[in-house]
Amino acid sequence: MPPILVHSIAILTSILAVAGMGYFVAALIAGLRFVASRRALEAVDSAGVTILKSLKGNDPGMLEAFRGHCRQAYKGEYELLFGVSSPDDPAAAAVRQLQAEFPERSIRLVVCPERLGTNGKVSTLVQLLPNARHDFLLINDSDIAVSPGYLDQIVSCFDSAAKKGRHIGKEVGMVTTLYRGRAHGTLASRLEALGIATDFQCGVLLDRMIAGKLSYGLGATLAVQRAALEKIGGLEVLLDYLADDYELGARVARAGYRVELSTEVVETGVPAYRWRGFFEHQIRWSRTVRDASPGGYVGLIFTHGLAWALLNVVANSLSPLSLCMLGASLALRLALAVTVGALVLNDQQVLPNLWLLPVRDLVALGTWVAGFAGNGIVWRGEHFALKNGKLHKQDPS
Repeated sequence: MPPILVHSIAILTSILAVAGMGYFVAALIAGLRFVASRRALEAVDSAGVTILKSLKGNDPGMLEAFRGHCRQAYKGEYELLFGVSSPDDPAAAAVRQLQAEFPERSIRLVVCPERLGTNGKVSTLVQLLPNARHDFLLINDSDIAVSPGYLDQIVSCFDSAAKKGRHIGKEVGMVTTLYRGRAHGTLASRLEALGIATDFQCGVLLDRMIAGKLSYGLGATLAVQRAALEKIGGLEVLLDYLADDYELGARVARAGYRVELSTEVVETGVPAYRWRGFFEHQIRWSRTVRDASPGGYVGLIFTHGLAWALLNVVANSLSPLSLCMLGASLALRLALAVTVGALVLNDQQVLPNLWLLPVRDLVALGTWVAGFAGNGIVWRGEHFALKNGKLHKQDPS
Protein backbone atom coordinates (compact mmCIF):
# COMPACT_ATOMS: atom_id res chain seq x y z
CA MET A 1 0.00 0.00 0.00
CA PRO A 2 1.44 3.43 -0.92
CA PRO A 3 2.81 5.33 2.11
CA ILE A 4 0.63 8.36 1.40
CA LEU A 5 -2.50 6.15 1.53
CA VAL A 6 -1.40 4.55 4.79
CA HIS A 7 -0.72 8.01 6.24
CA SER A 8 -4.15 9.25 5.09
CA ILE A 9 -5.87 6.26 6.67
CA ALA A 10 -3.99 6.86 9.91
CA ILE A 11 -5.09 10.51 10.00
CA LEU A 12 -8.71 9.72 9.11
CA THR A 13 -9.06 6.97 11.72
CA SER A 14 -7.45 9.25 14.33
CA ILE A 15 -10.02 11.96 13.65
CA LEU A 16 -12.91 9.49 13.71
CA ALA A 17 -11.65 7.85 16.91
CA VAL A 18 -11.48 11.23 18.67
CA ALA A 19 -14.93 12.16 17.37
CA GLY A 20 -16.17 8.80 18.60
CA MET A 21 -14.89 9.54 22.08
CA GLY A 22 -16.85 12.78 21.98
CA TYR A 23 -19.96 10.80 21.09
CA PHE A 24 -19.35 8.38 23.96
CA VAL A 25 -19.13 11.28 26.43
CA ALA A 26 -22.32 12.89 25.11
CA ALA A 27 -24.26 9.60 25.21
CA LEU A 28 -22.93 8.91 28.71
CA ILE A 29 -24.31 12.26 29.88
CA ALA A 30 -27.64 11.46 28.23
CA GLY A 31 -27.80 8.14 30.07
CA LEU A 32 -27.02 9.71 33.43
CA ARG A 33 -29.62 12.42 32.88
CA PHE A 34 -32.23 9.77 32.08
CA VAL A 35 -31.43 7.96 35.34
CA ALA A 36 -31.72 11.24 37.24
CA SER A 37 -35.14 11.90 35.67
CA ARG A 38 -36.68 8.82 37.22
CA ARG A 39 -39.10 9.64 39.98
CA ALA A 40 -41.67 7.96 42.17
CA LEU A 41 -44.84 7.00 40.33
CA GLU A 42 -47.67 9.50 40.77
CA ALA A 43 -51.24 8.35 41.26
CA VAL A 44 -52.92 7.85 37.89
CA ASP A 45 -56.54 8.06 36.82
CA SER A 46 -56.55 4.41 35.66
CA ALA A 47 -58.20 4.99 32.29
CA GLY A 48 -59.24 1.98 30.26
CA VAL A 49 -56.50 0.45 28.08
CA THR A 50 -56.64 -1.97 25.14
CA ILE A 51 -53.47 -3.96 24.46
CA LEU A 52 -53.19 -5.14 20.85
CA LYS A 53 -50.82 -7.89 19.77
CA SER A 54 -50.28 -9.21 16.26
CA LEU A 55 -49.14 -12.85 16.39
CA LYS A 56 -47.51 -15.22 13.94
CA GLY A 57 -46.13 -18.49 15.25
CA ASN A 58 -44.54 -19.13 18.63
CA ASP A 59 -41.64 -16.96 19.81
CA PRO A 60 -39.29 -17.99 22.65
CA GLY A 61 -40.74 -16.92 25.99
CA MET A 62 -43.97 -15.74 24.37
CA LEU A 63 -46.44 -17.37 26.76
CA GLU A 64 -44.59 -16.13 29.84
CA ALA A 65 -44.55 -12.64 28.33
CA PHE A 66 -48.32 -12.88 27.89
CA ARG A 67 -48.68 -13.88 31.53
CA GLY A 68 -46.78 -10.77 32.59
CA HIS A 69 -49.39 -8.64 30.82
CA CYS A 70 -52.12 -10.44 32.78
CA ARG A 71 -50.42 -9.84 36.15
CA GLN A 72 -50.54 -6.06 36.04
CA ALA A 73 -51.08 -4.11 39.26
CA TYR A 74 -53.11 -1.60 37.25
CA LYS A 75 -56.34 -0.62 39.01
CA GLY A 76 -58.17 0.43 35.86
CA GLU A 77 -59.86 -1.73 33.29
CA TYR A 78 -57.76 -3.23 30.54
CA GLU A 79 -58.18 -5.86 27.85
CA LEU A 80 -55.86 -7.92 25.66
CA LEU A 81 -56.65 -8.47 21.99
CA PHE A 82 -54.60 -11.03 20.08
CA GLY A 83 -54.76 -11.23 16.29
CA VAL A 84 -53.79 -14.20 14.12
CA SER A 85 -54.16 -14.61 10.37
CA SER A 86 -55.46 -18.17 10.77
CA PRO A 87 -57.11 -20.10 13.64
CA ASP A 88 -54.54 -22.83 12.99
CA ASP A 89 -51.61 -20.54 13.82
CA PRO A 90 -49.61 -22.10 16.73
CA ALA A 91 -49.90 -18.81 18.63
CA ALA A 92 -53.67 -19.32 18.89
CA ALA A 93 -53.15 -22.29 21.22
CA ALA A 94 -51.01 -20.11 23.51
CA VAL A 95 -53.79 -17.50 23.70
CA ARG A 96 -56.37 -20.17 24.54
CA GLN A 97 -54.11 -21.43 27.33
CA LEU A 98 -53.80 -17.87 28.61
CA GLN A 99 -57.59 -17.51 28.65
CA ALA A 100 -57.85 -20.67 30.73
CA GLU A 101 -55.17 -19.49 33.20
CA PHE A 102 -56.59 -15.98 33.63
CA PRO A 103 -60.41 -16.21 33.39
CA GLU A 104 -60.72 -12.92 35.28
CA ARG A 105 -58.96 -11.01 32.47
CA SER A 106 -60.61 -9.78 29.28
CA ILE A 107 -58.64 -11.74 26.66
CA ARG A 108 -59.89 -12.14 23.10
CA LEU A 109 -58.48 -13.98 20.12
CA VAL A 110 -59.45 -12.45 16.79
CA VAL A 111 -58.84 -14.09 13.42
CA CYS A 112 -57.62 -11.45 10.94
CA PRO A 113 -57.43 -13.28 7.60
CA GLU A 114 -56.97 -10.39 5.16
CA ARG A 115 -53.57 -9.28 3.88
CA LEU A 116 -54.12 -5.54 3.47
CA GLY A 117 -50.52 -4.51 2.72
CA THR A 118 -46.93 -5.70 2.63
CA ASN A 119 -46.55 -5.34 6.41
CA GLY A 120 -48.40 -8.35 7.79
CA LYS A 121 -48.15 -7.18 11.40
CA VAL A 122 -49.88 -3.88 10.66
CA SER A 123 -52.44 -5.67 8.50
CA THR A 124 -53.45 -7.73 11.53
CA LEU A 125 -53.52 -4.68 13.80
CA VAL A 126 -55.82 -2.82 11.41
CA GLN A 127 -58.30 -5.70 11.62
CA LEU A 128 -57.93 -5.91 15.42
CA LEU A 129 -58.55 -2.24 16.09
CA PRO A 130 -62.37 -2.18 15.54
CA ASN A 131 -62.64 -4.67 18.42
CA ALA A 132 -60.90 -2.33 20.91
CA ARG A 133 -63.22 -0.95 23.60
CA HIS A 134 -60.91 1.70 25.08
CA ASP A 135 -59.36 4.94 23.86
CA PHE A 136 -55.87 4.24 25.17
CA LEU A 137 -54.33 1.77 22.74
CA LEU A 138 -51.10 -0.07 23.48
CA ILE A 139 -49.26 -2.04 20.80
CA ASN A 140 -46.26 -4.23 21.52
CA ASP A 141 -44.68 -7.39 20.14
CA SER A 142 -45.56 -10.93 21.16
CA ASP A 143 -42.38 -11.54 23.16
CA ILE A 144 -42.26 -8.29 25.15
CA ALA A 145 -41.83 -9.04 28.87
CA VAL A 146 -43.07 -6.37 31.28
CA SER A 147 -43.09 -5.62 35.00
CA PRO A 148 -46.31 -5.60 37.08
CA GLY A 149 -46.19 -1.78 37.11
CA TYR A 150 -45.94 -1.46 33.33
CA LEU A 151 -49.42 -0.10 32.63
CA ASP A 152 -49.24 2.26 35.60
CA GLN A 153 -46.00 3.73 34.24
CA ILE A 154 -47.30 4.09 30.69
CA VAL A 155 -50.64 5.67 31.63
CA SER A 156 -48.92 8.01 34.11
CA CYS A 157 -47.04 9.60 31.20
CA PHE A 158 -50.38 10.64 29.68
CA ASP A 159 -51.91 11.48 33.05
CA SER A 160 -49.05 13.76 34.17
CA ALA A 161 -49.88 16.16 31.34
CA ALA A 162 -53.45 16.49 32.56
CA LYS A 163 -52.32 17.08 36.13
CA LYS A 164 -50.28 20.05 34.89
CA GLY A 165 -53.43 21.63 33.49
CA ARG A 166 -52.99 20.63 29.86
CA HIS A 167 -55.48 18.63 27.80
CA ILE A 168 -53.96 15.22 27.23
CA GLY A 169 -54.70 15.18 23.51
CA LYS A 170 -52.79 18.40 22.94
CA GLU A 171 -49.74 17.30 24.89
CA VAL A 172 -48.83 13.60 25.00
CA GLY A 173 -50.16 11.64 22.05
CA MET A 174 -47.85 8.65 22.30
CA VAL A 175 -45.73 6.94 24.94
CA THR A 176 -42.88 4.61 24.06
CA THR A 177 -40.22 2.76 26.07
CA LEU A 178 -36.62 1.67 25.95
CA TYR A 179 -35.95 -2.06 25.85
CA ARG A 180 -33.23 -4.62 26.45
CA GLY A 181 -32.65 -7.81 24.49
CA ARG A 182 -32.81 -11.30 25.98
CA ALA A 183 -30.27 -13.43 24.12
CA HIS A 184 -30.94 -17.09 23.38
CA GLY A 185 -27.81 -19.18 23.30
CA THR A 186 -25.83 -18.42 20.17
CA LEU A 187 -22.95 -15.98 19.89
CA ALA A 188 -24.82 -14.03 17.22
CA SER A 189 -27.80 -13.66 19.55
CA ARG A 190 -25.52 -12.37 22.32
CA LEU A 191 -23.90 -9.87 19.97
CA GLU A 192 -27.27 -8.46 18.93
CA ALA A 193 -28.52 -8.21 22.51
CA LEU A 194 -25.28 -6.44 23.46
CA GLY A 195 -25.74 -4.00 20.59
CA ILE A 196 -29.30 -3.20 21.64
CA ALA A 197 -28.21 -2.38 25.19
CA THR A 198 -24.94 -0.58 24.53
CA ASP A 199 -25.45 1.10 21.17
CA PHE A 200 -29.01 1.49 19.89
CA GLN A 201 -30.53 2.64 23.19
CA CYS A 202 -27.61 5.02 23.71
CA GLY A 203 -28.52 6.73 20.45
CA VAL A 204 -32.17 7.05 21.49
CA LEU A 205 -31.19 8.70 24.79
CA LEU A 206 -28.83 11.11 23.03
CA ASP A 207 -31.52 12.01 20.47
CA ARG A 208 -33.88 12.79 23.33
CA MET A 209 -31.35 14.91 25.19
CA ILE A 210 -30.34 16.96 22.14
CA ALA A 211 -33.86 17.54 20.81
CA GLY A 212 -35.57 17.69 24.19
CA LYS A 213 -38.10 15.16 22.92
CA LEU A 214 -38.55 12.13 20.69
CA SER A 215 -40.09 12.30 17.23
CA TYR A 216 -40.48 8.55 16.63
CA GLY A 217 -41.67 5.42 18.38
CA LEU A 218 -39.94 2.23 19.50
CA GLY A 219 -41.77 -1.00 18.76
CA ALA A 220 -41.31 -2.38 22.28
CA THR A 221 -44.18 -0.10 23.34
CA LEU A 222 -46.42 2.09 21.19
CA ALA A 223 -49.10 3.52 23.47
CA VAL A 224 -51.27 5.98 21.58
CA GLN A 225 -54.52 7.81 22.14
CA ARG A 226 -57.26 6.87 19.74
CA ALA A 227 -57.80 10.56 18.92
CA ALA A 228 -54.16 10.97 17.91
CA LEU A 229 -54.32 7.80 15.83
CA GLU A 230 -57.44 8.97 14.03
CA LYS A 231 -55.85 12.35 13.35
CA ILE A 232 -52.98 10.75 11.41
CA GLY A 233 -55.31 8.54 9.37
CA GLY A 234 -55.32 5.40 11.52
CA LEU A 235 -53.07 2.38 11.26
CA GLU A 236 -53.98 1.99 7.60
CA VAL A 237 -51.37 4.60 6.64
CA LEU A 238 -48.65 2.22 7.89
CA LEU A 239 -49.66 -0.88 5.91
CA ASP A 240 -46.70 -0.78 3.52
CA TYR A 241 -44.05 0.57 5.90
CA LEU A 242 -41.30 -1.63 7.32
CA ALA A 243 -40.45 0.60 10.32
CA ASP A 244 -44.09 1.02 11.35
CA ASP A 245 -43.06 1.93 14.92
CA TYR A 246 -40.79 4.76 13.76
CA GLU A 247 -43.36 6.01 11.26
CA LEU A 248 -46.25 5.93 13.73
CA GLY A 249 -44.32 8.05 16.23
CA ALA A 250 -43.14 10.43 13.51
CA ARG A 251 -46.67 10.99 12.26
CA VAL A 252 -48.02 11.55 15.78
CA ALA A 253 -45.27 14.11 16.39
CA ARG A 254 -45.95 15.87 13.08
CA ALA A 255 -49.64 16.05 14.01
CA GLY A 256 -48.70 18.29 16.95
CA TYR A 257 -48.61 15.76 19.76
CA ARG A 258 -45.72 14.97 22.07
CA VAL A 259 -44.03 11.56 21.99
CA GLU A 260 -43.02 10.75 25.56
CA LEU A 261 -40.30 8.29 26.61
CA SER A 262 -41.36 6.43 29.75
CA THR A 263 -38.77 5.52 32.36
CA GLU A 264 -40.15 1.96 32.23
CA VAL A 265 -37.88 -0.54 30.46
CA VAL A 266 -39.21 -3.73 28.86
CA GLU A 267 -37.48 -6.82 27.51
CA THR A 268 -37.61 -8.43 24.08
CA GLY A 269 -36.35 -11.82 22.97
CA VAL A 270 -33.43 -12.04 20.54
CA PRO A 271 -33.66 -15.19 18.41
CA ALA A 272 -30.98 -17.87 18.55
CA TYR A 273 -29.57 -16.58 15.27
CA ARG A 274 -27.25 -18.43 12.97
CA TRP A 275 -24.83 -16.08 11.29
CA ARG A 276 -26.82 -15.69 8.09
CA GLY A 277 -29.98 -14.70 9.95
CA PHE A 278 -28.00 -12.35 12.16
CA PHE A 279 -26.43 -10.46 9.26
CA GLU A 280 -29.73 -10.31 7.35
CA HIS A 281 -31.33 -8.73 10.40
CA GLN A 282 -28.47 -6.30 11.01
CA ILE A 283 -28.44 -5.16 7.37
CA ARG A 284 -32.22 -4.81 7.37
CA TRP A 285 -31.93 -2.67 10.50
CA SER A 286 -29.17 -0.54 8.94
CA ARG A 287 -31.01 0.03 5.67
CA THR A 288 -34.22 0.84 7.52
CA VAL A 289 -32.43 3.58 9.48
CA ARG A 290 -30.72 4.86 6.32
CA ASP A 291 -34.02 5.02 4.47
CA ALA A 292 -35.79 6.81 7.34
CA SER A 293 -33.02 9.35 7.97
CA PRO A 294 -30.25 9.44 5.33
CA GLY A 295 -28.39 12.32 6.98
CA GLY A 296 -28.64 10.76 10.41
CA TYR A 297 -27.38 7.47 9.02
CA VAL A 298 -24.27 9.14 7.60
CA GLY A 299 -23.77 10.75 11.01
CA LEU A 300 -23.54 7.30 12.59
CA ILE A 301 -19.94 7.25 11.36
CA PHE A 302 -19.05 9.06 14.60
CA THR A 303 -20.69 6.44 16.82
CA HIS A 304 -18.17 3.72 15.90
CA GLY A 305 -15.38 5.22 17.97
CA LEU A 306 -13.94 2.01 19.37
CA ALA A 307 -13.82 0.35 15.95
CA TRP A 308 -12.04 3.40 14.51
CA ALA A 309 -9.57 3.35 17.40
CA LEU A 310 -8.82 -0.32 16.76
CA LEU A 311 -8.24 0.36 13.05
CA ASN A 312 -6.10 3.35 13.98
CA VAL A 313 -3.77 1.10 15.97
CA VAL A 314 -3.31 -1.09 12.89
CA ALA A 315 -2.82 1.91 10.59
CA ASN A 316 -0.19 3.37 12.95
CA SER A 317 1.62 0.05 13.49
CA LEU A 318 0.96 -0.05 17.24
CA SER A 319 2.41 3.40 17.89
CA PRO A 320 2.29 4.58 21.54
CA LEU A 321 -0.09 7.43 20.65
CA SER A 322 -2.52 5.09 18.88
CA LEU A 323 -2.44 2.69 21.83
CA CYS A 324 -3.17 5.55 24.24
CA MET A 325 -6.07 6.60 22.05
CA LEU A 326 -7.37 3.02 22.01
CA GLY A 327 -7.14 2.85 25.79
CA ALA A 328 -9.08 6.09 26.23
CA SER A 329 -11.71 5.02 23.68
CA LEU A 330 -12.12 1.62 25.31
CA ALA A 331 -12.50 3.16 28.78
CA LEU A 332 -15.22 5.54 27.58
CA ARG A 333 -16.96 2.81 25.59
CA LEU A 334 -17.04 0.52 28.62
CA ALA A 335 -18.33 3.34 30.84
CA LEU A 336 -21.13 4.02 28.36
CA ALA A 337 -21.99 0.32 28.05
CA VAL A 338 -22.18 -0.12 31.82
CA THR A 339 -24.14 3.10 32.39
CA VAL A 340 -26.80 2.51 29.75
CA GLY A 341 -26.77 -1.28 29.59
CA ALA A 342 -26.56 -2.08 33.27
CA LEU A 343 -27.76 1.09 35.03
CA VAL A 344 -30.46 2.43 32.70
CA LEU A 345 -31.75 -0.84 31.22
CA ASN A 346 -30.88 -3.18 34.10
CA ASP A 347 -29.66 -5.70 31.52
CA GLN A 348 -28.14 -8.59 33.47
CA GLN A 349 -26.35 -9.89 30.36
CA VAL A 350 -24.25 -6.80 29.69
CA LEU A 351 -21.49 -7.26 32.27
CA PRO A 352 -20.78 -10.95 31.45
CA ASN A 353 -20.63 -10.07 27.74
CA LEU A 354 -18.51 -6.92 27.92
CA TRP A 355 -15.53 -8.82 26.52
CA LEU A 356 -17.48 -9.12 23.25
CA LEU A 357 -17.80 -5.36 22.87
CA PRO A 358 -14.82 -4.83 20.48
CA VAL A 359 -16.05 -7.69 18.26
CA ARG A 360 -19.58 -6.33 18.31
CA ASP A 361 -18.41 -2.81 17.42
CA LEU A 362 -16.29 -4.03 14.49
CA VAL A 363 -19.25 -6.04 13.17
CA ALA A 364 -21.47 -2.96 13.59
CA LEU A 365 -19.05 -0.86 11.53
CA GLY A 366 -19.14 -3.49 8.78
CA THR A 367 -22.94 -3.65 8.69
CA TRP A 368 -23.10 0.17 8.69
CA VAL A 369 -20.95 0.18 5.54
CA ALA A 370 -23.07 -2.61 4.03
CA GLY A 371 -26.15 -0.50 4.68
CA PHE A 372 -25.06 1.83 1.87
CA ALA A 373 -24.74 -0.99 -0.67
CA GLY A 374 -28.32 -1.21 -1.89
CA ASN A 375 -31.89 -1.19 -0.61
CA GLY A 376 -32.69 -4.91 -0.64
CA ILE A 377 -33.70 -6.58 2.63
CA VAL A 378 -34.91 -9.98 3.81
CA TRP A 379 -37.84 -9.99 6.24
CA ARG A 380 -39.51 -13.17 7.51
CA GLY A 381 -37.92 -15.09 4.65
CA GLU A 382 -39.28 -12.74 1.97
CA HIS A 383 -37.23 -10.40 -0.20
CA PHE A 384 -38.17 -6.73 -0.46
CA ALA A 385 -36.78 -3.45 -1.75
CA LEU A 386 -37.05 -0.59 0.72
CA LYS A 387 -37.84 2.85 -0.67
CA ASN A 388 -39.17 5.87 1.21
CA GLY A 389 -39.96 3.62 4.15
CA LYS A 390 -42.20 1.31 2.11
CA LEU A 391 -41.74 -2.33 1.22
CA HIS A 392 -41.78 -3.47 -2.41
CA LYS A 393 -41.85 -7.21 -3.02
CA GLN A 394 -38.86 -8.59 -4.96
CA ASP A 395 -38.08 -11.81 -6.73
CA PRO A 396 -35.08 -13.31 -4.85
CA SER A 397 -33.67 -14.67 -8.10
